[in-house]
Amino acid sequence: MLYYLFKLFVSDLSILNVFKYITVRTGLCVITSLLIILIFGTNFIYKLKKLQSGGQPIRSDGPKTHKKKSGTPTMGGLLIILSILVSVFLWADITNDYIQILIFTLIVFAALGFYDDFLKVTKRNANGVSVKFKFFTQSFLALAVIYSISFVTEQSIFSKIYFPFFKNLFFDLGIFYFIFAALVIIGSSNAVNLTDGLDGLAVVPIMLVAATFAVITYLVGNVVFSKYLFINYIKDTGEITVFVGAIIGACLGFLWFNSPPAKVFMGDTGSLSLGATIAVVALIIKHEIVLAIAGGLFVIEALSVIIQVLSFKMTGKRVFAMAPLHHHFEKKGWSEATVVIRFWIIAILFSLISLTTLKLR
Repeated sequence: MLYYLFKLFVSDLSILNVFKYITVRTGLCVITSLLIILIFGTNFIYKLKKLQSGGQPIRSDGPKTHKKKSGTPTMGGLLIILSILVSVFLWADITNDYIQILIFTLIVFAALGFYDDFLKVTKRNANGVSVKFKFFTQSFLALAVIYSISFVTEQSIFSKIYFPFFKNLFFDLGIFYFIFAALVIIGSSNAVNLTDGLDGLAVVPIMLVAATFAVITYLVGNVVFSKYLFINYIKDTGEITVFVGAIIGACLGFLWFNSPPAKVFMGDTGSLSLGATIAVVALIIKHEIVLAIAGGLFVIEALSVIIQVLSFKMTGKRVFAMAPLHHHFEKKGWSEATVVIRFWIIAILFSLISLTTLKLR
């Protein structure tokens, strides 16, 4: 709400004009969400630990080194979500339709993740909600979000998929775009969830993808830059940069407590909501393919699970020692820290590659 407060007094104090700039408010959003977690994180984790006597259930077939993680509280994603929402309400223009859609996405997918985490903690069930229930709910929520986007985005570009590295290459899926977009949201949400299996493993790649899309959303929402780079200018999307800034700051703050050895896990509350929200950002600015590049690590992790399941069902044999892929390398003798840092490096490379799509056309 500070954004509106400063707008009221800008005529009396010209220095307040600085707050109309997206870059300034994005930076403030990063700092605000970061500070919220750093200030309240310790007390929040303490209360979570008191409420969750057993903490996050640990897979019985997982690496032996994970046994020591037993008792670590989960649902840390609640702190991430709250810090993002507070920051966005302070610094973003919440009358912006795209901001409202992103807030809705973040909340509803966090609610689904919270329910999943709640079952895991209270029922001591490592699987949480059933796969069918999760997929059905994600599909319903995804379609609701896409339907909302269709009312805000220009119809001339809504159903089109644009390909990076080409100036004018696109496919118009028509009504089938709803199915494609739903799969993007569901896939991104679950891929981030699958990656969140080691201390700090998911939160840094999420932050990197968010930073990548902070750059892209700013450019897409700027008529001059978008024209120069031959990318679609989409009115009012620049404000999304402020929202993405809140995600970056929240992830950075959460890493303080999630770094090895983790004091808290984000759980499905954080992973499902963050994965879905970033996917919606990509859909709004028509960079769905770039999302697959920037989030390449998440794609690899998800594919490893799909390959493992299909291989076992078809041949009775497993391709990997354990899926998702990060557990495979643990089984092969890599230490947790080695897996996490090397996967971070891979995530950095994917982010850099995705940014080159802006210029190489």
